[in-house]
Parts: sequence; structure tokens; C-alpha cells
Amino acid sequence: MAEELNPSTAEEEEQQIKPRKNGLYPGVSDELAESMASGWADTELHDLQPIAQATHTAARRAALSRRFPGERLVIPAGNLKTRSNDTEYSFRAATEYAYLTGDQTEDGVLVLEPTADGHTATIYLLPRSDRENGEFWLSGQGELWVGRRHSLGEAEQLLGLPAKDVRELPELLREATGPVRAVRGHDAGIEAALTDKVTAERDEELRVFLSEARLVKDAFEIAELQKACDSTARGFEDVVKVLDKAEATSERYIEGTFFLRARVEGNDVGYGSICAAGPHATTLHWVRNDGAVRSGDLLLLDAGVETTELYTADVTRTLPINGRFSELQRKIYDAVYDAQEAGIAAVQPGAKFRDFHDAAQRVLAERLVEWGLVEGPVERVLELGLQRRWTLHGTGHMLGMDVHDCAAARTESYVDGTLEPGMCLTVEPGLYFQVDDLTVPEEYRGIGVRIEDDILITEDGNRNLSDALPRRAEEIESWMASLKG
Repeated sequence: MAEELNPSTAEEEEQQIKPRKNGLYPGVSDELAESMASGWADTELHDLQPIAQATHTAARRAALSRRFPGERLVIPAGNLKTRSNDTEYSFRAATEYAYLTGDQTEDGVLVLEPTADGHTATIYLLPRSDRENGEFWLSGQGELWVGRRHSLGEAEQLLGLPAKDVRELPELLREATGPVRAVRGHDAGIEAALTDKVTAERDEELRVFLSEARLVKDAFEIAELQKACDSTARGFEDVVKVLDKAEATSERYIEGTFFLRARVEGNDVGYGSICAAGPHATTLHWVRNDGAVRSGDLLLLDAGVETTELYTADVTRTLPINGRFSELQRKIYDAVYDAQEAGIAAVQPGAKFRDFHDAAQRVLAERLVEWGLVEGPVERVLELGLQRRWTLHGTGHMLGMDVHDCAAARTESYVDGTLEPGMCLTVEPGLYFQVDDLTVPEEYRGIGVRIEDDILITEDGNRNLSDALPRRAEEIESWMASLKG
């Protein structure tokens, strides 16, 4: 990794470019500065077409404007975060910002200024690096180091919004009058400029509204979620094809294999992949992925591709590493499959959000009583929640730009709410028998099974967006054999 140049102190003060300590060059000669400031072609892009979701982002902003008339609304993208010393994590724009703009660049801020009949929306962005003062090659975030960014004019064409220099925004916000709301937690500089103008309560109302606005997906979002699920299915196929290599190494091989698909076909993984082999499958969020992969054990793979527009799938399959379930593994797997079938059947427009969870939990409680692992009757087990020792978690959650989407929504709109067409959620029951659980027979211990699919509520029922992957035990075995064959 190359090191940045180190301008002299005088030049730093003039250019406001921070030098790197211990850089190999003590300064920049006048001749070099003059050379670097000239002789470059004009690379401005013209006649750009709006991004695919521009009409959708405009509609989302209009809904936001209607909800908060007469108030200034500030929604930042966020800033780069330091990974170590002078390296940064890959940037991922704040969900609220990307949802309302379609833009994904760091330091961007969307501002809705109130007018007599609504709002005027402006996006504040970093302009192209300045070549006159050397920023583009002397600054660590200059374009020579990190790549070209769109000019403000190009951004206007792409996003359908007036674009201004974000470096001017803090002062404008400090001078602003009237009520202001902001999305917090992403840009400390913007929050500092608004410190005497906002309240936590009012800002939370904005955050809640934007979370609830994403409960029902528009056509663009549904297409992105389908794309994410399709890529995820291919990622699962990739994993099955290399299970022999994972056996020779570790769960990391599985993680890396799926990550390759996510990066080639999308932006990233939507969350840390859970590549849990053997007893690790009983740990709900096993993301260390450093364990052994052994023939005869099960692999619980919970992973999702995030598309370039930041919509993620969230799919789980539990696979026999050698391609065949043992009798006990299959018994437990079939119980989880039956629970998932009951849960999916309960996902209908007009149903309560809790219905699919209750349906799946009832099936699992029935099996646990049948197997003699908990004392019935089933109604008693469910009333006391005794099945939770082995089922552990809720049966699903909303899905979208965040893997646990709409998390800030009010309880009455989400968990206690009613399902509507356009909502997308996961159905993911599981059974987990810990290695140290002395209340179950020894042969159960260390077995964990989860099956998860992404379900879109439609006008007349539901659609499984991730149905490209098999779910029945016999279909799993046939699918694995065909891929390995």
C-alpha cells in the first residue's frame, strides 16, 4: 500500500492538507506544484441518465415532506471510520440517506428546507478534488489516492437533486432558524452544527418515521430483494461445491467462498456470514468461522448477498456436510421444516405479524413434547415458553436495506402490527441442542438446525423470494449430490 506525499508546513497551512508524519518527501517544490496543477484533460461527464430508482427516491422524499411540514430535515450519509492508524473501513452509507437519495458517498448530507407548500431538497456532497491547490494528489482522500468522484453537476443529473458543496453546510446549519430534525449517529460534525437546534425526542420521531416508511417496499425494492436472493442462492451452490476444501481447512473457506459471490454480484455481504459447522450451529450468531468442518456433522450456513443498491437477502440452510442426513439429524431437520411450513402459511395480508411466529413455535413445541424432552401438554409449554430453551429466538423479522430492517418502528406498527402487501420478512425457526445440555439425550447434543427464507407478502398470499434453494431434506440431499457430482 503506497504512502501519501508530505507537503511542507507552509503549503499545508495554505492548502489545509494534513501531512503524513514520517513521509519520505519533506515538501513540494514550486515547480512540481505547478506541474501537477496543469496539463490535465477535462473529464466532466455530460448527458448522464438518472439512476434507476430516482423516481422512487423522489416519492420517498415527498412522503417525508408531508409528514414534517415547515421543518428543516437533515439526513447525513456518515463519514469514513478508522480501521487502524491511517486506514479506513469500507464505507457503507446510512440506510436513511441511501433510501432517500440513492447516493452512497461518504460525507453526503440530504437537507429538506421548508417552503410554503412543502420542502426543497438539496444534496450536499464533496465536489471533485481541487487540482489547483494540489488536494487531488496530496490529500489522503484526494482522487489520485481513492479514485474519481462525481462532480456536483454530474450528481445533479444522476440523483435528480440540486447539489452543493458539503463543506459549506455546517456554517449554514449553524445560522439556520426554525425547527430542525436530524438523523443522529452518523456525522458528528453535522450534529455539532445543530447542537442547539434539535432535541432527542424530535429526532427520534424522524428516525421512527423513516424506519416505518420502509415497512412496505416499492417495486424497485422488491426487485432488489429478489436479485439479492438469487445471488445468495448461487453463493450457497458455490459453498456446496467446495465442502471438501472446507473440510481440509476450516469454516473460513466457506465464508470466503460465499464472500466472493457477494463481491462479484453485489456490494458486500449484508451481515457477517454465519458458517457454523458441527456444534457451532447451536451458537445463533457464530461469525468467528474458525472451526473444523467434519464429515457427518451439519453445516448451518446463514448468509446473504447485499446488492449494489444495499438491499440484502437473509437465508439459512442446514446441510449435511457429507451430503446425507443421519436418522436423528433428519428427524430434527424435518421438525424445523414442518415448523417453517406452518410459519410461511401464516404469512398472509391481514394477518398479525406475530401469527407466523406462533404457528412455527407450536409445531416445535409439539415435537419437543412428542420426543419427551419437555413435559406437556403443548398449551402449557407455550404458555410458559418452555420450548424456548431449544428454539431460543423469534421466528423472523422485517428485511430490506438492513438485515433487521425497520428496527426503529413503533411496536404497534411492527411486532403488534398487521401484514400488508409489499412487506418482506424472514421465516426462520430453529432447534438448538447445546453440547452441555444435560436435559436431552447425549446424541442430541451439539446439533443445531435453522431454515430461513425471505417471504414477500402479496395481495393474495405470499411469495418465497429464496425458493431457488431446496428446503425438504430429500431435496437437499439430491441438490448436494448433483452439485458435487
